[in-house]
Amino acid sequence: MTQSAIVAEELTYQYNDLLAVDHISFSVAEGEILGFLGPNGAGKTTTVKMLTGQLRPQQGKAYLLGMDISQNAERVQGEIGVCFEVANLYEQMTGVENLRLFARLFGVRPFDADALLERVGLPGRGHDRVETYSKGMKQRLMVARSILNRPRVLFLDEPTAGLDPTSAEAIRNVILEERKRGATVFLTTHDMMEADKLSDRVAFMNQAKIVALDTPHNLKQKYGQRALKAQVVNRNGELEDRGVLMDTPDTPRLVQDLFAREKVVTIHSEEATLEDIFIRITGRGLVE
Repeated sequence: MTQSAIVAEELTYQYNDLLAVDHISFSVAEGEILGFLGPNGAGKTTTVKMLTGQLRPQQGKAYLLGMDISQNAERVQGEIGVCFEVANLYEQMTGVENLRLFARLFGVRPFDADALLERVGLPGRGHDRVETYSKGMKQRLMVARSILNRPRVLFLDEPTAGLDPTSAEAIRNVILEERKRGATVFLTTHDMMEADKLSDRVAFMNQAKIVALDTPHNLKQKYGQRALKAQVVNRNGELEDRGVLMDTPDTPRLVQDLFAREKVVTIHSEEATLEDIFIRITGRGLVE
């Protein structure tokens, strides 16, 4: 039976009059990737801070690897890796020096800094000062630092933000490799396509509460609507879009009529995206 790496029970946190996290409960299995999604101000960052021991829950409990984080913060932090969106690197040091410092703090020895940098797409840049790195390079270095200690639980906040497509794909591959190794991954992102591609389950966070938590497939089946999207040539020789909803009693007839009455150039199926489903559940988009 799969054990839970993360358990949140009625987690609550309030900043003065602002209720940031409102009695949320969920669990994440060992080796699972959970996409934690929501707009700015939804409570994602506060939740992560409670799960990593940076904030003590005002109500409720948080457990990592069976340990109450409030009582075992130092021990828990030795088992996790964290990569936040905002860079917190030593700019005057080289990439390798940053990794070596972190390795000493975690008692990791020996380790191959160059191999680690190559995994995140920074080959040959390890001996350059971090102040010369672009924003994307700094992000990749922070991902490398977060996996240096082979964490059992990995917290990643927008890990591919600011990266070019090739570098972003390299980081996604690292995430999947870490999951294959057995790590649990808690992924916060605004990129719904990335969450859909990587996550075993996704949680929608909105106005301090979790409003949905399931696999991407199940959410699409429950809230989404599949459709056929076609391009046709109109009487003026111009392309126009047509749509036919799928999974209805009228679908076969409507498709037949489409081909009988229109000059169809292309046609393909299209399912609802996680962004569509989030908007349908919450009435708002991820980026506001």
